[in-house]
Amino acid sequence: MPDTGYLLTAVATAVAVTWALRALPLAALAPLRSSPLIACLNASMPVGVMVILTVYTLRAFSPYVPETAWPTVLALAFTVALHLWRRNVTLSILSGTAVNVALAGAL
Repeated sequence: MPDTGYLLTAVATAVAVTWALRALPLAALAPLRSSPLIACLNASMPVGVMVILTVYTLRAFSPYVPETAWPTVLALAFTVALHLWRRNVTLSILSGTAVNVALAGAL
C-alpha cells in the first residue's frame, strides 16, 4: 500500500484539478457577458438545440414501421403543441424528450 504522503499528494492533486476545471468556466464567463457573439448564440441556440434534437429523433424515422412511428409522431406533436401553447423552449425540449423516451420505452 502506498504511503500516506503519496496518498495525500494524489488527493490534493485531484482536488486542485477538479476545482480548477469547475472554476475556470466561471472565471471566463465574466468577460464573455458583453460579447456580441455570445448575444447572438444566446438568441439562436434554443432554435439550434430544437433542430438538433428533431434531426436526432427523426434520423431513423420510418412511417412504414407503425411500432416506432407512432411514438415519434405523438412525441413530436406533443412538443410542438406544448411549445405553441407555453412558448417556453426549455419546457418544450425537456417535456418532448421525456414523452418520446416514455412512449418509445413503452414498446
